[in-house]
Amino acid sequence: MTDTQTNSPNEAKVIEAKGLSKAFGDFHALKSVDFTMPMGRIVGVIGANGAGKTTMLNAILGLTSYEGSLKVLGYDPATERDALMKDVCFIADIATLPKWMKVSEVLDYVERVHPQFDRAKAMDFLSRTNVPLDKKVRALSKGMTVQVHLAVVMAIEAKLLVLDEPTLGLDIIFRKRFYQSLLEEYFDEDRTVIITTHQVEEVEHILTDVMFIKDGDIVLEAEMDDLTQQFIEVMVEKGKEDEALALKPISHGASFGKQTCVYKNIDRETLAKLGETRRLGLADIFVATMTGDGQ
Repeated sequence: MTDTQTNSPNEAKVIEAKGLSKAFGDFHALKSVDFTMPMGRIVGVIGANGAGKTTMLNAILGLTSYEGSLKVLGYDPATERDALMKDVCFIADIATLPKWMKVSEVLDYVERVHPQFDRAKAMDFLSRTNVPLDKKVRALSKGMTVQVHLAVVMAIEAKLLVLDEPTLGLDIIFRKRFYQSLLEEYFDEDRTVIITTHQVEEVEHILTDVMFIKDGDIVLEAEMDDLTQQFIEVMVEKGKEDEALALKPISHGASFGKQTCVYKNIDRETLAKLGETRRLGLADIFVATMTGDGQ
């Protein structure tokens, strides 16, 4: 890892992984990674397709075997999954619900089988949608099916909520409402949320921590407040290009006829002498980290 968080020794750990590895034949989806996730955080796991995000989530959820040490809420997901899942909720990128059930029957079923399901919360969530309670799941649009799935999961009092592309297929209005509800109605200091998504701009304002994965390695792990202070882009003034490159930017390109450079952990006053500076959003930091010339 290139960056690590320093957690308080008394801070409760939701996930502790040491040497976590997973290979499919000759392909190494995870390459002996170490990381921890404390309680009461919203962690964005960001990576390109095939980077290892889903493999990591599957290991955390006990859905795949792995090598190394992994504890989730104190349990080994490989051998204690039944106990673990009493305190974990998961939304996959493809919502799966019994197609023969009516929406109201889905709620009836979950209410019977899950002791921590709060039907009133699910109904409140669905009241803000156009989902008909008397229709079977097979008659719903993809977006409505996702909304029902979200309503069920948001109504379960879990300590760990894992969201893998949770709003895929939903329009932008509902996506914004969902993340606002997640922040205001679900998340608190006794819960941890893990989110993977390609719509980085839509979640960066709610994230407390971020992890970048590339080719099975964790290449960056940081708190959001620290991360946005570390990266600065400079639009270099004419004649200062060599000086800018001498400071070893992690990436560089061109914009509006000028050279642009992205730096990590270099004093802003120093960079201001080269040209106009700006702080980067999470998506830009991700691109610079993944495609840059070095760190």
